[in-house]
Formats: sequence, C-alpha cells, structure tokens
Amino acid sequence: MALLLASRAARRLRPQCWASAATVFFAPGHRKPSPIKPILSPKTLGTLFSAPIGSPGYHLLALRQTLSLASITSFSSSGNPNKEEDEDEKPWNRRSAVSNSSWIDLYLPDSLRPYALLARLDKPIGTWLLAWPCFWSITMAAQPGEYPDLKMLALFGCGAVLLRGAGCTVNDLLDRDIDVKVERTKHRPFASGLLTPYQGVGFLGVQLLLGLGILLQLNNYSQILGASSLLLVFSYPLMKRLTFWPQAYLGLTFNWGALLGWAAIKGNLDPAIVLPLYSSGVFWTLVYDTIYAHQDKEDDLKVGVKSTALRFGVLTKNWISGFGIACIGSLFVSGFNAELAWPYYLFLTSAAGQLGWQILTVDLFDHSDCNRKFVSNKWFGALVFSGILLGRLAS
Repeated sequence: MALLLASRAARRLRPQCWASAATVFFAPGHRKPSPIKPILSPKTLGTLFSAPIGSPGYHLLALRQTLSLASITSFSSSGNPNKEEDEDEKPWNRRSAVSNSSWIDLYLPDSLRPYALLARLDKPIGTWLLAWPCFWSITMAAQPGEYPDLKMLALFGCGAVLLRGAGCTVNDLLDRDIDVKVERTKHRPFASGLLTPYQGVGFLGVQLLLGLGILLQLNNYSQILGASSLLLVFSYPLMKRLTFWPQAYLGLTFNWGALLGWAAIKGNLDPAIVLPLYSSGVFWTLVYDTIYAHQDKEDDLKVGVKSTALRFGVLTKNWISGFGIACIGSLFVSGFNAELAWPYYLFLTSAAGQLGWQILTVDLFDHSDCNRKFVSNKWFGALVFSGILLGRLAS
C-alpha cells in the first residue's frame, strides 16, 4: 500500500519535478554553485517515467524520488535562492577575520582600541625604524671591548614607541581630511570617526608627558638635543603638501636618534662619527619610504599630495639605488672613524645585500610587494646593529 501511495504521489508531482530542480539549481542571480548535488537528473527521471506503471521497479523508484524531491523542496524553502549568502556571515570568513585580527582586537578593551590603533601599536615596523639608529649610536659609543649600556637601550626603546606614536597622532590629526580619501588610510581612527580631534589632542599630551619622563633621565646636553627634535616631528606632516621630498624630511626626523644616542652616552657629539651615521639613516629612509609611498601614488595624485614616488616615477629604482649606495658608504665611513673591528664590515656587506635585494626585486606596481619590502627593513637595521655590536666587542 505504501509503495502504491508513493507511486501515485510521484505521478502527481511529475510536472513539478523539473520546475523545482530548475528553481533550485538554475535560478537567476544564483551565481555560486549549489552545495546540494542534483539528485533529479534527467537520466533518473527518464527511468522513472519509462517504467511500467504498477511494476515493482516503478514503485521503488517512485518512493526514492519522492523522498529526494522532499529534501530538495525543504532546501529551496529554507531560504530565497535568489539571495546570496552574506559573505561576512560565512563561518570560514569569520575564522579568517579572527586569524587576521591583531592583538589589539583580541586582547584590548573596546575603549582602548582606537588609541592603540592611532599609535600604530599593531604595526611595530615604524618603531623598529625609529629605534635602530638610536641603538646603532648607543652601541657605537660604547667603550672598546664592552657591551652597550643596557639601560640606555631600554630607555630609547620605550622612547621610540612613544615618539613614533606621538608622530602618528600628529600626522593623523593634520591629515584626517586626506586620509578619508585614500584607500589605505580611510579606516584610521580620525578618518573613520572612531576618535575626535579633541580626544587625539588629549592622547598626544599623554604620550608627550611620558616621553618627557624618559628625556629627563638623560644628561642636559641630550635633553636639549632631544627636545629640539619635536620641531621636526610636528612639522613633518605638512611637508607632503609643500614639497615632493617629504621622505627626506622624514629621514631627518626618524634618524635623530643617531645623534641623541651618542650624546646620551658621551655628553657631546663627534661629527666624524655621528654625522655620517645620521646621513646613512637619512639615505636609508629615502630608500624604504619611497618604496612605501608607491602604495599610495594613485590616491596621492587624486588628492594633490606630493612624494618622492611621484617625483621619481619610472626612474625610482635609479634614484633609490643611489641612495642605497650613499647609505652603505656613510655607514662604512662612520664605522671606520669609530675604529670598529672587522666583524662590522662583514655584517655591513650582508646589510648591503639585503638593501640591494629590496631595490632590485621590488615590484613598484604591486602594493603588497612594496609593503613586504618596506617591512623587511627591520632586518637591515638588525644586521647593521649586529655588526656594530660585534665590531665594538672585537675592537
């Protein structure tokens, strides 16, 4: 009796079989493949309809296809097939979002996240680029055969975090009208509305106050020299509106620690050592920040912002090759005048290779590759620091 009822139901559903299958699998706008394999294939339906009515084979096929049709009908009625699944709600996208989240999103309270993002605490490369010239200078100022002052390294490391954060705060405050028009920066706290300028000014005050606490632990000469760097920090964000060489101005700002580190140890400046060291940092910045600026060149043209990436254009690699040679040459002169031993020159050769690799292999039209090469400069800084350390210990 059950088989007879199923066969009759199948006969009544015959006209709807193809319509239901077509609705599920070929509906307009349903661009993604269905996760359900089509069960009502033409071959199977042909077998069903060609079987003699009342035969055992017919009744078995009818029952099977009735159950299959019920599962398809249930699937199609569970949602509108014309409506695409929300990408953000897909479980694999949720897992991807969690895996791509920074430690700020995972561990900090909601109230602190905008400030941490403003200080770029999730992107430590800027802190490394600011700290390495300080570490170079402090280590070079150590006595021959001795390790550098660990307290000074720690103080300048903390200072790099604070000063880099303060610089980012000033930069974002002044550039909030530009950041909203640039794809890479439109989600920054001021541009996206997470923070108000008033909150940013308050946060800047906290950062500068903590930085002052570090500066007061240095000698008087270093305090004056360190305070003078604030003029560069506050004026740098304006340079991209005035000149095609904001990267050079950033080099003057970011490498001030090459002067300050030596002064913190020695209480003075030795021009034969610190000026070539400072110059090497400026040339280094022109290399890595020009590569970095190529990420934004299309947006910069639209909003009227200047950069060396736009100034150099197709000749960028020629220019940054020259800056790279000047950087390595200045490091050689500084180490020679500081009487560093042979390990320094071995590591300097490795650092030159790393810098040359960046320049030769970077694809200036690939934003992700520009960013990878930019971030790799932390290893250049580490190689130079290792050379100075071992060269001082062996001298």
